[in-house]
Amino acid sequence: MTYRLRAAALLALVAATPAVLAGTSAIDPRIESLLTQLGKVKPIQAAQLSPDGRQLAWVVENDHKPGIQIADADGGHARSVDPSAKAGSCSQNEIAWAPDSRHLAYISDCNGALNSDKARLLQIVLADTQGKIEPVALTALNGNAQALRWSSDGSRLAFLYVEGATRRASAVYAAKPAAGEIGVDGLEIQRVATVAATGGALQVLTPASSYVYEFSWSPDAQRIAYVSAPAPGDNNWWVAKLYVQNAQANAEATVLVDPGSVSGNLHGLQIALPRWSPGGSRIAFIGGLMSDQGSTGGDIYAVPSRGGSVTNLTPDIHVTPAWLSWNNDQQLLVSQMRGGESEIAEYHIDGNRATQDHVLFSVPASVSDGTDEMALSLSHDHAQLAYVQSSYTDAPEVHAGALGNTAPKAVTTINAALKPTWGKAESVEWNNEGRHVQGWLLYPAGYDASKSYPMIVMVHGGPSGVVIPRWPAVGFGGVPFSTLGYFVFMPNPRGSFGQGEAFVQANRKDFGYGDLRDTLVGVDTIEKKLPVDDKRLGLTGWSYGGFMSMFAPTQTQRFRAVVAGAGISNWQSYYGENLIDQWMIPFFGKSVYDDPAVYAKSSAINYIKQLKTPMLIVVGDRDAECPAPQSFELWHALRAQGVTTSLVVYPNEGHHFVDPAHQRDVLQRALAWFGKYLPASK
Repeated sequence: MTYRLRAAALLALVAATPAVLAGTSAIDPRIESLLTQLGKVKPIQAAQLSPDGRQLAWVVENDHKPGIQIADADGGHARSVDPSAKAGSCSQNEIAWAPDSRHLAYISDCNGALNSDKARLLQIVLADTQGKIEPVALTALNGNAQALRWSSDGSRLAFLYVEGATRRASAVYAAKPAAGEIGVDGLEIQRVATVAATGGALQVLTPASSYVYEFSWSPDAQRIAYVSAPAPGDNNWWVAKLYVQNAQANAEATVLVDPGSVSGNLHGLQIALPRWSPGGSRIAFIGGLMSDQGSTGGDIYAVPSRGGSVTNLTPDIHVTPAWLSWNNDQQLLVSQMRGGESEIAEYHIDGNRATQDHVLFSVPASVSDGTDEMALSLSHDHAQLAYVQSSYTDAPEVHAGALGNTAPKAVTTINAALKPTWGKAESVEWNNEGRHVQGWLLYPAGYDASKSYPMIVMVHGGPSGVVIPRWPAVGFGGVPFSTLGYFVFMPNPRGSFGQGEAFVQANRKDFGYGDLRDTLVGVDTIEKKLPVDDKRLGLTGWSYGGFMSMFAPTQTQRFRAVVAGAGISNWQSYYGENLIDQWMIPFFGKSVYDDPAVYAKSSAINYIKQLKTPMLIVVGDRDAECPAPQSFELWHALRAQGVTTSLVVYPNEGHHFVDPAHQRDVLQRALAWFGKYLPASK
């Protein structure tokens, strides 16, 4: 099929999609009940502790609108940051405490002027949390802003800013419709901007030629460090460099780290999370093989802030650091993944080596303060911390308390009334080909050891990712299958975070082979211990998990039904279709034009004659990471082979679905598909 005809077919299907969604057959009342239960959770987007450790702020959603609450550090005396703003009527988010622990900055559309589309413009707002003065707008924003950061002297507030933005700044959100000269027209550049604490006009610090992903202030508030690459920003994070410049407009930037030219084990990898040492002499950061910006994991590196050699402080460790903060010039506080758990540890730095002193605590749960993956909000003296935690047993709550050898308890009861409707969770471990592998298993709700059950294998995205327990949302995921009577197996095979950088890099140039073998041995391990019916084995996943859901059935006939979300069926054609091709060379070694064979060997389309499994395929029509034509290609091939298949394309959705109706529909369809081909009861 020519490109024009394929594009026409895509547009025709997308145009028809709303009617298709509306015409979905009657829903199993159990599914509707489950969706209703999942929809009751109030997401907590962020939690921030004041520098003096006495106050706590958090962002919680009501009716899909985030709002800010302020409370004592123990969660008591909670109240709205702006009593005049009705909960659920407008949005408040991106909280940042000023150094004085009295003022809280945030971004809001509650009182902004209307734009030409009748939507309210964003404002950066400053609230006096100890006075009776109404919050004051520091400046209006003609675009999107995020990552508010105060300078140490409290005189300025810096943030990432996209002037004139038409979409969220991330490759996972719906791509702009293609128009004009591609890669030139309509580029949206994220830059570091500042506004004075007293208000006024914005000052943009970083150049218009540079798309900034992350930044941090120097301790003396005179410089900034940032991770940046040329536009377009969605594509070039994988080749970003670390820069330092004075915190002034038009200041000259200095490259500190270029992974493309540096020697050693950082060469060709990705960098994230630059953090200045308290004395300002060094900058630590995370470096590793990372498949998505924001999904951080790797080794801890350091570089002199005035320039010099880059040092891997943690070579050969068997955990994956994801976030760090300096306690002092010789000690780091690190959030890391160990297997499938979240772990907080302290590392002592001796010259060019960081050694783990001890683990403070570990939890089988997801933790983050909302700023970065696994980030913790700390008091200025690092004596107290706060974050949002959720797991398979407990819905999201704010946790806060002393930083010590015990994880702090929840100080909110926002979702305390919610209880799991799914079965118990269990960590599963096994060995394969000289590697120790871990995954999570959910039992069926109401499990009866005398009965036989089907099992759904859900492969995580990435591949540089990990399954760590978290409370499920309404959208696509594995946990709901447990509620409806399935075992759900979520492996962390080679390529995953949690066991060190060598484990992460173990599936380079080998997508779909070693990680599939790891997964199948995990399935065998479970089947030897529990009553899983191997004739009712299903497979699903999203993104890289969507690729595995398309590819694995070409290599094994064990799976009897598949749901492939935002997958990749042909790595060769994908290279020219996706908007983030820079991520591929670190994983495949060369471009598709230099080594087509390595791409061909992991492409499901090349083994299509071996694929016999009924497959539901779902994707967003504006997915920049895993474009819809990849799903069309496999769907067309399956139809041509007479294999039972269904393709559903969701309009105006990117890699991450944002429309609540679509989030419900895609999960509903997946549940129904497995219910048809792998019934939970026999």
